[in-house]
Order: sequence, then structure tokens, then C-alpha cells
Amino acid sequence: MMHDHTSCFTAFEGQRRIASGPLTEVALAVKHAGTRTTAPIAIYSDETGRPIDLDLRGSDDEIAARLRQTLSVETTEASGASKPGEPRGRGRPKLGVVAREVTLLPRHWEWLSAQPGGASVALRKLVDEARRANSDKDRSRAARDAAYYFMSAMAGDFANFEEAARALFANDRRRLAALIAGWPDDIRDHIVKLVERI
Repeated sequence: MMHDHTSCFTAFEGQRRIASGPLTEVALAVKHAGTRTTAPIAIYSDETGRPIDLDLRGSDDEIAARLRQTLSVETTEASGASKPGEPRGRGRPKLGVVAREVTLLPRHWEWLSAQPGGASVALRKLVDEARRANSDKDRSRAARDAAYYFMSAMAGDFANFEEAARALFANDRRRLAALIAGWPDDIRDHIVKLVERI
């Protein structure tokens, strides 16, 4: 998962939210909270709802530098650019083109081959068109999934969890709010924050 400076992360000490914001700020807050508590601390990506692991050894400056370096490596890998000294593969790595296997029926290959620019160009156009057409649905599904992953991790054994999950997937916000009303404030509020993006 790629972490960028605009992404938001939230850290919990047990059931209490201790920080929310850019990764470096949250990481440093967790490091300092860890020296004062024995409660478990977890950092969640607001984008995915999943917990992340960080190396919090060293000084604040060392942690920040390590996070910047990790971000730089993830950005390079995501763009498909090869590292210095690595042999270049097929395709156009500077453009971020990545070769992968696609399995299609013969009639699909025939249609793709007949398209202007060939199969690769036609597939890229189809994917771009589908991404544009489904961007709102994809964003909504990702936000719902993030809320569910967080809810499962932090509230999976709470009263009404199953019903709350059903309400989440039915996009019944009023019922969801009623079902989680008795949950710890910080967990409930974070779920509501994640659900607002749906």
C-alpha cells in the first residue's frame, strides 16, 4: 500500500484515538505515546481501514527520514520505474507501462487485434473508460470497505457488530448510527468519519 503525505492515518491506544493526520505526525505521536502506556497501539490507514506496521526506532528525525525514504521507494515502484543498475525489462518503464499476462478467449483476442493501435492500446482505452464511468462507485466501495475493515478490527466483538455491518453494506446510515451509538466514542466517531466518504 502506498502512503503519501496527503493520506490520513489514525492511531488508537486501546479504544482511545491518540492521533489523526499525515503519516509522519501520527507515527511520532505513537512513538511518544508508547513510552507512557502499556495499552496496545495500532495505526490505521483511513484510506483502506487496515492497520499498518511502522518501524518507530530511533530519533524523531530518523523516523521521519525513514518514512520519507519508504514513500520514495513506494512511489518509484508504483510508477514502474526501474532502480538504477537494474536491467530494464520490456515495455516502456519510464511511462509506467507494466507487462502482465492477460487470459482471454479467442474471440476477445480477435476483436482486440482488429482495433486501431492493437490489443494494448484497446485494453488501455477500455480500462480508462471503465475507470471514468465507475469512479464514483469505486470510491464509494473503497470507503465502505475501509469502514468495514476498521470496524472489524476495533469493534468485531462489540454488541450489535453483525447488524451494524449489515447496515453499513446496505448503506443505511441512520440504522448504523443507532447500532453503534453505545460503542466507545472515539471508535464510533472514526467509523462515522469513514462512512461519510461513501
